[in-house]
Amino acid sequence: MPYSTSVHQAAHRPKPVRSSATPAPFVGITVYGCEHDEARLFEERALELGVAVTVTAATASSSNAALAEGNRCVSIGHKTPVSNPTLVALSRAGVEYISTRSIGYNHLDVEYARRLGISVGNVSYSPDSVADYAVMLMLMSVRDAKSVIRRTDVSDYRLSEVRGRELRDMTVGVIGTGRIGTAVMNRLRGFGSRILAYDTHTTIGINYVDLDELVEQSDIITLHTPLDAGTHHLLDRERLGRMKRGAYIVNTGRGSLIDTEALVGALERGDLGGAALDVVEGEEGIFYADCRTRSLGGTMLTRLQQMPNVIVSPHTAFYTDHALRDTVENSIVNCLRFEREQRG
Repeated sequence: MPYSTSVHQAAHRPKPVRSSATPAPFVGITVYGCEHDEARLFEERALELGVAVTVTAATASSSNAALAEGNRCVSIGHKTPVSNPTLVALSRAGVEYISTRSIGYNHLDVEYARRLGISVGNVSYSPDSVADYAVMLMLMSVRDAKSVIRRTDVSDYRLSEVRGRELRDMTVGVIGTGRIGTAVMNRLRGFGSRILAYDTHTTIGINYVDLDELVEQSDIITLHTPLDAGTHHLLDRERLGRMKRGAYIVNTGRGSLIDTEALVGALERGDLGGAALDVVEGEEGIFYADCRTRSLGGTMLTRLQQMPNVIVSPHTAFYTDHALRDTVENSIVNCLRFEREQRG
């Protein structure tokens, strides 16, 4: 169950949490979209740091922006887009800084916020959460885990007609070599994989190639680059068509890094060996919701899920206890740093 307060309206503002040992906290933070386990951690760290937090399960919106009145800093989640009217309402409530509890910014218009006088900061968290998950998806893909589990679930214990592959025999192309991409490469070295990398910012000791070479030579491509105007549909129809026949794609970054329609076509034609997607274009309003009684129609998501060689999970790679602690800690630290800078 998601964490919920009894009310979310400004007229019934949730009571801030304060440390009894600290007479007057020097900063207040309104935390939107806060689930139960997050709320507990925010309250614990607030007490330790002498910060007042107003916590609500409601996502930030024009109707509840008044919850931020008196607090220059707010913390938001990544699960729901923040509209421009909501940014206007937060600005009118006196908000000057938004700490998003995510690495990516694609759920809000950072430039529009800047024009309103609102700075936006992201958080860092354990890269191991996503790195572990990405490697798990690689292993599940090359060992046909989805089909194996489906068969055993109906008591069919025959071996697959196609044998699995070993990572040490494969070339893995890593797109994006930040903290997460680097953690993925460190894991792959233990498997003995050949690793190729692509990034616009290079780091010493990494085997970089241009993107087209990576696409053409990789048996697996894994995506760890931010989503922006330059990386939207980075794997487009042309690049997907240049991949090795039977190659795999793993995406734990953002759905729109891939042209999903082109990906579905390549998979349906048998050009690719499979895909493992923790993020999918159009996931907003579907992932993080119970859709068992909801018809999703003939969406790309349903077409992907029907394929035996495609694994889909609901944007959950980040979802570990360690990463949660990091996210909460760093969201508060971001706000404290902003307040210190403002006070000179």
